[in-house]
Amino acid sequence: MSDRTRTIHDVEELRKELNAAREELAWRSVAVEHVADCRVFRVERHRNIDPRGDRAHDFYLLDAPDWINVVPLTRDGHVVMIEQYRHGTDEVTLEIPGGMVDGAETPREAAARELLEETGYRARRIIALGRARPNPAIQNNWIHTFLAQDVEQICAPSSDGTEQTVVRLISRRDVAHLIARGVIDHALVIVGFHLLDLYEAGVISSAELDES
Repeated sequence: MSDRTRTIHDVEELRKELNAAREELAWRSVAVEHVADCRVFRVERHRNIDPRGDRAHDFYLLDAPDWINVVPLTRDGHVVMIEQYRHGTDEVTLEIPGGMVDGAETPREAAARELLEETGYRARRIIALGRARPNPAIQNNWIHTFLAQDVEQICAPSSDGTEQTVVRLISRRDVAHLIARGVIDHALVIVGFHLLDLYEAGVISSAELDES
């Protein structure tokens, strides 16, 4: 049995082994070309060398700012979700508030801003739940997920620009069923609810996170 098939109980040990694997698996970049600026991301062509030899290949990557997701919970156990039209799928999806981290703002500040803009709700407290890579195959950014506790509506959602959202309150108890039935099908929204489950189960602690 090789080392890579054994069970690892120490998270930091596994993290060190993954970092060490870069020397064996990482491709070497020899050229980068900016192909297009698409406002919310830039397309880059990377010329990389295979570590198993000298073969060169082109890879197209999306250089994007970090994103945030917010799971807003009311005092009576509802999730403040939004209905939003998505051009990629030509569908109206059921999501949690989210968006890009703008300029010099922190992910936590972006979470509070997007929550207010997309729902008109404000939170008593915003807690970091963790971060994840949206698609490491072609993207270089993170998505940071936050829990917004004891949210209250203070104004109507802002529908400026190209976005238009409709607020829908969903019982926290119904979320798992809606995911299982495919009503909630946005992968990053599902990740957000999974992180919330881990937080509520005590598996992760906001005190250990540094996304603020």
